[in-house]
Amino acid sequence: MERRSFLKQMTLFSLSGFSINFSDKVSRKFLKAESKDVVNKAKIFEHGKYTVWKLVDRPGFFFKSGMAIDADGAPNAYHPQDVGIDNLKHAGKPGNWWALVTDKGIPNGNPIIQGTDDPYPGYYISTTALCDETKEITNPKRYVDSREIPYIVLPENNNEEFLKKTNIKLGDFAVIYNGNNGKFAFAIFADTSLYFAGDIEEYRFGEGSIALAKALGISLNPKNGGVKNNIIYTIFPGSGNGKPRSIREINTQGAKYFQQWGGVAQIQTCLISIPDKDS
Repeated sequence: MERRSFLKQMTLFSLSGFSINFSDKVSRKFLKAESKDVVNKAKIFEHGKYTVWKLVDRPGFFFKSGMAIDADGAPNAYHPQDVGIDNLKHAGKPGNWWALVTDKGIPNGNPIIQGTDDPYPGYYISTTALCDETKEITNPKRYVDSREIPYIVLPENNNEEFLKKTNIKLGDFAVIYNGNNGKFAFAIFADTSLYFAGDIEEYRFGEGSIALAKALGISLNPKNGGVKNNIIYTIFPGSGNGKPRSIREINTQGAKYFQQWGGVAQIQTCLISIPDKDS
């Protein structure tokens, strides 16, 4: 299908986000799977109940999980009195502020508070791994705003094992499908996570920004929102340039790579092929 025709089928579009819902007769046309459709996939990586897959005949990888909501990058994410849009514990703790700008530039420093010329005076400066390096480290606008940009978070545990095995880089594009309601949206890989279950470092699969949750029809409160299962993440290694991108660029580039990968019909057959244990 030509890109112009593909984009004309999309039912929802706005400059503040991008979401497609195939719940009407258009969806039935595009999501109908032929009996000959077989997902020829290979396993890239497995940890616990999660498996990362790839199609053997085309680039990209995918996995199924839930989605937690990540507020990082939003200038009102964290506050010294814990009145930000997310719980302060999600930014770290004294001696290990992994999601905040500190006076030492490393996690064991003291968090810097936004001044009167910043977007949210009195709040901490929340960071993302992907950033605009042309702006100062203490400029909140250096980071990818979770409220505005649909982004995903991927684990960097065990010496970046996940990132190395998938060959994914910050700034690469993705398409995220919500199997619970039929919506999907394009996104950018903008942040990484280290997850600890108790004192044990553990993988955490499935995180997205506030803007991405909104586009997918998911409860978007970073404190108690998200969804437990049935979300398909498809990511395209080598598709980005390592820099933050506008929503228009994310949508345009995401649509291009998604179409090349197989589009809606492909993501549906992949969803059916993934064992239930994966989410």
